[in-house]
Amino acid sequence: MEIGITGIGSYIPSIITKNEDFLGHTFLENDGSHFPQGNAVIIEKFKSITGIAERRYAPSDLKTSDLGFLAAQKAIEDSGIDPEGLDYIIFAHNFGDLIPGKIQGDTLPSLATRVKHLLRIRNPKCVAYDMIFGCPGWIESAIQATAFIKSGMAKKCLVIGGETLSRVVDKHDRDSMIFSDGAGAAIFEANPKSGNVLAHASATYANEEAYYLYFDKSNDEDACADTRYIKMNGRKIYEFACTYVPQAMKDCLDKSGVEIKDVKKIFIHQANEKMDEAIVKRFYRLYQKEVPQNIMPMSIHKLGNSSVATVPTLFDLVTKGEMPEHKLKKGDVVIFASVGAGMNINAMVYRY
Repeated sequence: MEIGITGIGSYIPSIITKNEDFLGHTFLENDGSHFPQGNAVIIEKFKSITGIAERRYAPSDLKTSDLGFLAAQKAIEDSGIDPEGLDYIIFAHNFGDLIPGKIQGDTLPSLATRVKHLLRIRNPKCVAYDMIFGCPGWIESAIQATAFIKSGMAKKCLVIGGETLSRVVDKHDRDSMIFSDGAGAAIFEANPKSGNVLAHASATYANEEAYYLYFDKSNDEDACADTRYIKMNGRKIYEFACTYVPQAMKDCLDKSGVEIKDVKKIFIHQANEKMDEAIVKRFYRLYQKEVPQNIMPMSIHKLGNSSVATVPTLFDLVTKGEMPEHKLKKGDVVIFASVGAGMNINAMVYRY
């Protein structure tokens, strides 16, 4: 049975926050001490490593579930399906619905249920649930959707990845500049006119790696003691990703039966430009090959890291012609890959 993506859509928020907008922030070390260098130096070094020049933030009246709904609408329209025929709605996120100024994430009901409600789907056999798998959540949801369809439990699945990370970052932490908001969604169907999932691979490393990303208090000791923010050990994450993601991608590609020379694009989680480049370079090195030119579309420079939303959003931009330097034609083989909190990694080989 072939299983393909028949519709894709994304919601990219309209609020642009540039690097220079952080010049007035008070950045502090984890222990609350001040950095010896000024913000201009911190920001320039940040850009040279991550590649990020600006990022998108959602307007305050839109929650994560709203972003997911807007992306889902576009995917459904793109596919041409009747949403009443959906068997599953899977929503990948990490923090639920976040309201600016509030200290709790809201996941009651699930974000997938909220999207089903907003889509006005009345069919009770359309099952809606959330996926918590760190940044690789959208790919993992796609893997589950593929399994449901392959087993005969479903024919059509809506897979969403959305996040509003701008509402869970510590403004005194320089890592706050990495994160952004957005949502992407796709329809997976059995026996599509074109497209097919060829292979997938997933893994969780949860010993010393488990808390490379975690929740903790602000770097400012005078901030609210009850509020927690996303924190990370950037160096450990970089080393982990460069060590394990290339092999996961190779395992997945080898399982698919596709040769490395036939891969046309790699859609990798937009976490850090230098890290992504290193991952892809090491992946090709496993085959003793040089990295082909123009193999890896990148949106992080303008959109930042929106966690689960980066891969479907990037795929949507390319397939809709929004990144003209990257083109796909029917039959091209691509790889989706991601790494994130858990620590989780996954990959999927897909024939477009």
